[in-house]
Order: sequence, then C-alpha cells, then structure tokens
Amino acid sequence: MTEPSAAVAPPQHPQGGLVGPALQPTRDLGATLPDLLDALLDKGVYLDLDLIVTVAGIPLIGVNLRAAVAGVETMLEHGMMRGWDEQTRAWVRESLARNVPLSADEEVVARMPGGHRRDAPPGDWRPGTVYLTSRRLLVWRADPREMLWQAALEDIIGIDLRTERSVGGEDRDRLAVTTRAETALLSVAAPGRLMALLREHGPDAPTHAPELRAQVWYLEERRGAPAWRGGTGTLGPGGLTWQGAGDVSPAVRAREIRTVQVRRARTPVGRQVLLVSADEGTVRLATRDAAWARALTSSVHEHSGGDPCH
Repeated sequence: MTEPSAAVAPPQHPQGGLVGPALQPTRDLGATLPDLLDALLDKGVYLDLDLIVTVAGIPLIGVNLRAAVAGVETMLEHGMMRGWDEQTRAWVRESLARNVPLSADEEVVARMPGGHRRDAPPGDWRPGTVYLTSRRLLVWRADPREMLWQAALEDIIGIDLRTERSVGGEDRDRLAVTTRAETALLSVAAPGRLMALLREHGPDAPTHAPELRAQVWYLEERRGAPAWRGGTGTLGPGGLTWQGAGDVSPAVRAREIRTVQVRRARTPVGRQVLLVSADEGTVRLATRDAAWARALTSSVHEHSGGDPCH
C-alpha cells in the first residue's frame, strides 16, 4: 500500500532559487501523451513530493523527492547540467582523437559517412567517414587506418554540388571541393548540409569579432503552439544569427535586416517583443539587454539609409 503526499511549493531550482519562466507550472486536462512529451522536453517538469510506502499500516520506506526533469536543451538554457555537457563534449573529443588524427585544439563540427574519388587510375571511390573540423575537411578510413583526403579550410576556394549517374543508374549529388591545388570529389550522406556548414565555417565565414552578442530568447514555431527558447543572439557585419544551447548550427540567420518593430506581449524576460524582418522572414526575439534593440535599429539604418519602422 502506498500513501503519497505531495508538498505544494513554488517551483525552485534543485540547487536553490526560482526556476525560469519556461518551467512555470501549467495544467491542461485534455493533454495527450504527445503533448506531455512536448512539455517535458520543452518546458520541463519539477517534482517536489514526499512518498511513504507502508505495509499493513506500518510505514517502511520514506522518499523525499525534489527533481527537475526536462530535455537537455532546456536544462542547458536554465544553467543546469552545464558541467555534464562540458564533460560529455570533452569525452567525445578525446574519443575521436583516439581514432582520428586530430590536433589538440581541433574540434569536430560534423561527421557523416562518405568517401573520396581517387583521380589516379582506376579512379575508384574509397569509402570512409567525412569530418569537418574547426581547421580541416578530411576523409578518414578507420580500417585500415588511412587518411584518404584532407584540406585545410583556409585552402578551400570553392564548393559546389555536382549530379552524377551512379553505377546503379541513380542520380547522386557529389560535393566538389576546390582547393588551391586541386578539385576533389566527395560522396557524403548529406551533401547539402555539409556544403552549408563549409560555407559557415570555411574561409568565407566572418573572422572579425561580432558587434553584439547577448542572451536572447527566440519564439520558435512548433506543433500546437509556439515556444520561447533561450540561446545566444549575435549581431555583426554578417547579419543576425540566433543559436540555442546544444544546437549544431544557428536556427535563425538573417543577413540583411529590413525592419525592426517593438510589440507589447508577454515574454520570458518581460513584456517587449522585437519583430525583426529580413529577406529570410520575420522572427520574434526578447532580451533584457537594452543595447540589443538599439543595435538592431542601427543595423537597419546602415542597410537602408533611412528610418526604420517601429
């Protein structure tokens, strides 16, 4: 026989202090299992209860439980599990370094199955794993251990997709990488994604310091209802980007801002929403940093030469 008794208390971080707005309790009697999973991964669940297990009226086991359960991304946004995240990333780097010849300061940005076509006869495809790191693009074969092809990012001067007919008669997209010495043809599982990452991290990526970087919330469209996500907003000569904790690449990228509007609405950090319009679409942002809105407005001035719309 179990006799649970739950203590009602304001939601708090397990290490003390109130939890953020995204972890505030909600109640929906019509919620389904998918809705529960969405809430668990997005907003999270905070448990504060006392559980007593009795047998024949005699209390035998007492459990005092206080826990926050949420998706890893939500935990990171609220400052939880950061030590675990850093340790996990370090373990992944060390694990890769044991199998792939990486430098001490070299980090893997992406990896995917692929191969390299050898120019020398017989001109065959050599399968392996394609790695994009912070310094190189390489194709590595684990067994037997061999570097099939590699190029420093600073030596890459062109990337393009080429469609070729495979042996089986199917059209396949290949990634053509032009360096200062040659043009190499790579086969990868997701050539479009790798090309986008190369353009983001390659020699054409902005290398100067950003004008402004701050903690910014982004209203992301999701199934059922939009949800606020915390992350890092960056505004510089290359435009506006926003990236959530744990994201591989920015979820928002606006190269040229057209207008900035301020609307009154409830956000995790107040009652002000910034509507930023660009060629890529309109995004809704919120931040406590007052300089952020001013910087966005200045960016509109620079591109349009006129007054922005408020």
